[in-house]
Amino acid sequence: MENTPNKKKSRISKIIIILLLLILVLSYLLVPTIKESFNTIFKMFASGDFTLVSAFVASYGAYAAVISFLLMIFQSIAAPLPAFLITFANVNLFGWWQGALLSWTSAMAGAVVCFYIARVLGRDVVIKLTSKTGLEQIDKFFIKHGKISILIARLLPFISFDIVSYAAGLTSMSFGSFFIATGIGQLPATIIYSYVGSMLTGGAKLFVTGLLCLFALSALVILFRQIYVEKQKKKSTVNK
Repeated sequence: MENTPNKKKSRISKIIIILLLLILVLSYLLVPTIKESFNTIFKMFASGDFTLVSAFVASYGAYAAVISFLLMIFQSIAAPLPAFLITFANVNLFGWWQGALLSWTSAMAGAVVCFYIARVLGRDVVIKLTSKTGLEQIDKFFIKHGKISILIARLLPFISFDIVSYAAGLTSMSFGSFFIATGIGQLPATIIYSYVGSMLTGGAKLFVTGLLCLFALSALVILFRQIYVEKQKKKSTVNK
């Protein structure tokens, strides 16, 4: 009987999330203007050009910051879309520290939404929102490295951190632990991307691409070294 209130609360949360997702899907299918807007958003992310994202956000005038915030949450749910394009756009529109703050808080909100979608709706829904293969890869990554995987994944611009958020919601990890690890893990990347984004002019795009690749490569080296060390430990244990 003690668990009855919790079960009821969980059931209500599940119904609310399902209704919101259903409204979103039906709006896309039935409302031409909404469908056109979403198609524009997907094309922006596919282009890899942050100036298109910047122009889209800026077109909403006084509501630009709100649109950017919602856009970051949307890209989190519709993983894997590149979040750093929004980060670059935010700096371009709002300045360095204001853009960084907007990117960090909106990315945190997106991560929380992904976590709770997974926690409330379960694995089947997460697979439909992401991909079975991608989720399985993150599962293995998460099993091996636990909480530290959240920190590592946020440093890799080519690994979908949003899928990591979904995967965390499917584990027994507490929300508090997830929230703290997420906040710490994404802060350095947000600051660096925002700083680099503030220097983006002309040919600097090539520089940024190279920097991101170097950043990702450095994190991968650290990750592979950790995997290698763990394998050596297992071999030592077996040989004993």
